[in-house]
Amino acid sequence: MWLKPEEVLLKNALKLWVTQKSSCYFVLQRRRGHGEGGGRLTGRLVGALDAVLDSSARVAPFRILLQVPGSQVYSPIACGATLEEINQHWDWLEQNLLHTLSVFDNKDDITSFVKGKVKALIAEETSSRLAEQEEEPEKFREALVKFEARFNFPEAEKLVTYYSCCCWKGRVPRQGWLYLSINHLCFYSFFLGKELKLVIPWVDILKLERTSNVFLTDTIRITTQNKERDFSMFLNLDEVFKMMEQLADVTLRRLLDNEVFDLDPDLQEPSQITKRDLEARAQNEFFRAFFRLPRKERLHAVVDCSLWTPFSRCHTAGRMFTSDSYICFASREDGCCNVVLPLREVVSIEKMEDTSLLPNPIIVSIRSKMAFQFIELKDRENLVEGLLVRLKQVHANHPVHYDSSPSDDDMTSSVFYSTSMCSDKFGDLEMVSSQNGEEKEKEKSPLPHPEPLTVFQQSGCQSPDSRLSREQIKISLWNDHFVEYGRTVCMFRTEKIRKLVAMGIPESLRGRLWLLFSDAVTDLASHPGYYGNLVEQSLGRCCLVTDEIERDLHRSLPEHPAFQKETGIAALRRVLTAYAHRNPKIGYCQSMNILTSVLLLYAKEEEAFWLLVAVCERMLPDYFNHRVIGAQVDQSVFEELIKEHLPELAEHMNDLSALASISLSWFLTLFLSIMPLESAVNVVDCFFYDGIKAIFQLGLAVLEANAEELCSSKDDGQALMILSRFLDHIKNEDSPGPPIGSHHAFFSDDQEPYPVTDIADLIRDSYEKFGNQSVEQIEHLRCKHRIRVLQGHEDTTKQNVRAHMMSCYWEHPRPMPLRHDPSRPYAEQYRIDARQFAHMFQLVSPWTCGVHTEILAERTFRLLDDNMDQLMEFKAFVSCLDIMYNGEMNEKIKLLYRLHIPPALTENDRDSQSPLKNPLLSTSRPLVLGKPNGDTIDYQKQLKQMIKDLAKEKDKTEKELPKMSQREFIQFCKTLYSMFHEDPEENELYQAIATVTTLLLQIGEVGQRSSSSGSCSQECSEELQASAPSPEQDSVFVETGKPPQDPRAFPEAGEGDWTVSLEHILASLLTEQSLVNFFEKPLNIKSKLENAKLNQYSLKALEMSHPPQPELKLNNL
Repeated sequence: MWLKPEEVLLKNALKLWVTQKSSCYFVLQRRRGHGEGGGRLTGRLVGALDAVLDSSARVAPFRILLQVPGSQVYSPIACGATLEEINQHWDWLEQNLLHTLSVFDNKDDITSFVKGKVKALIAEETSSRLAEQEEEPEKFREALVKFEARFNFPEAEKLVTYYSCCCWKGRVPRQGWLYLSINHLCFYSFFLGKELKLVIPWVDILKLERTSNVFLTDTIRITTQNKERDFSMFLNLDEVFKMMEQLADVTLRRLLDNEVFDLDPDLQEPSQITKRDLEARAQNEFFRAFFRLPRKERLHAVVDCSLWTPFSRCHTAGRMFTSDSYICFASREDGCCNVVLPLREVVSIEKMEDTSLLPNPIIVSIRSKMAFQFIELKDRENLVEGLLVRLKQVHANHPVHYDSSPSDDDMTSSVFYSTSMCSDKFGDLEMVSSQNGEEKEKEKSPLPHPEPLTVFQQSGCQSPDSRLSREQIKISLWNDHFVEYGRTVCMFRTEKIRKLVAMGIPESLRGRLWLLFSDAVTDLASHPGYYGNLVEQSLGRCCLVTDEIERDLHRSLPEHPAFQKETGIAALRRVLTAYAHRNPKIGYCQSMNILTSVLLLYAKEEEAFWLLVAVCERMLPDYFNHRVIGAQVDQSVFEELIKEHLPELAEHMNDLSALASISLSWFLTLFLSIMPLESAVNVVDCFFYDGIKAIFQLGLAVLEANAEELCSSKDDGQALMILSRFLDHIKNEDSPGPPIGSHHAFFSDDQEPYPVTDIADLIRDSYEKFGNQSVEQIEHLRCKHRIRVLQGHEDTTKQNVRAHMMSCYWEHPRPMPLRHDPSRPYAEQYRIDARQFAHMFQLVSPWTCGVHTEILAERTFRLLDDNMDQLMEFKAFVSCLDIMYNGEMNEKIKLLYRLHIPPALTENDRDSQSPLKNPLLSTSRPLVLGKPNGDTIDYQKQLKQMIKDLAKEKDKTEKELPKMSQREFIQFCKTLYSMFHEDPEENELYQAIATVTTLLLQIGEVGQRSSSSGSCSQECSEELQASAPSPEQDSVFVETGKPPQDPRAFPEAGEGDWTVSLEHILASLLTEQSLVNFFEKPLNIKSKLENAKLNQYSLKALEMSHPPQPELKLNNL
């Protein structure tokens, strides 16, 4: 590897290096202790020095120095891990530079020329290896050479980054280097003559955590199925740990199918992943989680700044985040002030005059006549330029339509009105419009029922006056807040608004605030007519998803009057079906119906649809799919939070997974299915404002309120009863509507009245006691536990595959343990016998030969059974399939050739005695064959030249295969003939194989005569001049009804020396383009596997529906 020249004094390194070669200008040196001639003690001392000084990634065993005669200063220009590698560089220098340097008179000119040439070589090599993507290309290239030499991975295994660290082996630290690649974590250490290499695939890591031991306070512990490894003494442990988390997460996500997980475009190709890409991914994930933005949003810049906050009359320090469609701000003090500005709402972005009081200010103006002032922005020019470009693009993609007729007499329209609304339907933000507004709405809306289904009825309430007065007080507080903090999605989000949300949002404002907090209002305004089109496209279609939706429609809030009528059911059906049509990866999942039902109570149908989009795709990622991975990850996070905040309860509940199973519905339905509806909507209020954090802290508050009873519970059933009874008795004293029964009302049939808990008190306690969890902490915990959950799914998949293999290919349970060895590598753990292999071969092999397939399968099994134990490993089977499907033509022909010579073909082969039942035509046929158009082609010269070329290209180290006898050749021909059956080019292939067979028979016969007479060149030349055969003779296979005309045409193998080699066969096949096309055409194994699965399922179903006949007779008796 070429190095950037740096000057060194040679006298300082004489004791560590030994000169191997030298010339006028260059010196090749070997590191003392490496290779031959190095003293054993010296080598250990030098290795120990390299390890202690962290120099093992910088010091290669060999190097080349540039020396100028008469100077004591030398410059390293190349290094190598092996002698062969450094000799290549030395040879290049001798051939390209050594003679050129003699023309220079000035020593400085020589030095400058060589350094410039080496730098040019480095630049060329750097661009080819993508090293320019790293922060320090020189050091990265050196580490890359070490990584490749030490671990010998394929070229596709890309090194991402590397770190100096210690690996603990018991109580002894081993100083070395940690290499993180796309698929592996590797560690190398060389200390006092002892070499240590560790290779841990990311897919094998069960747990990745930061721990402490008796020697160090901060250590990274990696847990696999069999061992734990501790790494410490990192220069920046936070960076290393985040990089490990990202690589493990990306690898495990890619290992599973891409049904749910959509990786960033930069991470789709593993060979292109860099450290910078992973850091950007981590920043993007935090940004989207913190502000709950769509997954497609890509972060562009994060800059420190200060924002003018009019409510506090000062500038608040924080950070600005800019992405494709948003400008966001977060204060340094968590929860002090956050702002989300969709670029769709932005009118202008302007730079103000720079002053001492307002350094580098910009003004962002929005459509609701508000302006945001940011100051102390570094690199303001480039920041504003990028924002203006994206602002123009957003407005071009989603033009803004103004609404000139807002309703002035509505109490809430003045609060929420924004000129960004796309039509009258969205400009009038009220729960119940005026009569004229309703008529206008019905005319414009393409949907049957655009308004909210119902507002809670006030008749039948206890103390209606007091409850209405509380509702009016809340509305008044919200109106005052809107005046001071803003009334659109661009409002200042502070601790004050969190307290208002915790009190419960007024019924008349709930749906609109949900839209603002989730930013679904931006999606709604950006996609006019989108929902209506989805409804038209999706309704009337019948599939599995629609069947599931229909089944659950009447189970969605059946106690609520709105869903006891067809109007509510139809609206719910439209929203769920439209979303399943929009996102088929999710489709429909249970619990979506309950959530959507509640959304329809407070929002118009189209608004409810976009709220559902926000919940499923942004706020609860990976929750709603058949694996429910997101919910499982959060359950694991919840268990850890229980251990941290409620240690006594965690100690009593030895198995916290029981609590996790109970609390799963809390997360999936946001407490809507296990709490009275009028109380649960307050939880949904907090969820839309604070995200999943609100559910975590409320879950902890529920457990703490019942901790004493739970600690005294005897089993999981009693714990479930305690929690269900508590949740069923949570009331909302401020609700203006009548109480709605919950799904768990049957738990409250007690003789004694159960104490009632007010939802506002419970939410307040959750914020006060457990509200200190930040979004960053929750995301870190999610990443930590996602590795374990994904690993668990991988293990489950392996178990399912094992069970499927056993059910399909092992009829009796007795031989299973004998054919499964868990101690072996996974691809070699399972073994099958000849009968099972034959069955699988017929199912998945592309070489279908009719009745001959079974015989070919037997020969393949004998060929692959190297140890002759009558069992085959999965790895060997897959390797054979790989050649059949993906191999080149010469590899396929070689495999076929080996299948027709021993050990695959035996003397007792059941099809080896009379393979064709008819003789081949006479072998005394010429090698000059006639073509239909009358032209003739002399194949003799072509064959000779091809055989010579193949002999030249043949690998000298490859063991030569034995030649094929005539009996074996006949078997080979029969297999080829069977393979072409039912092929679209069947006739052309038959004619081609007839030609090739004739050629090979001639070659074999010529070789036979040559071996018997010693010289037959003249005879051969005479025979080859014979006339061309007739069309009737130009066929390999004669009609089956005719007896052999000349039994001597097929002498036994022992009667003569008739043989052909693999090179003869391959060269002959290459003369026919149709045969070349047949063996080189692409084959798709996916369809074959799908058909194999269907075949197996059909057989199983047939076996289950038709029991064995003897058993039927016994039953009939």
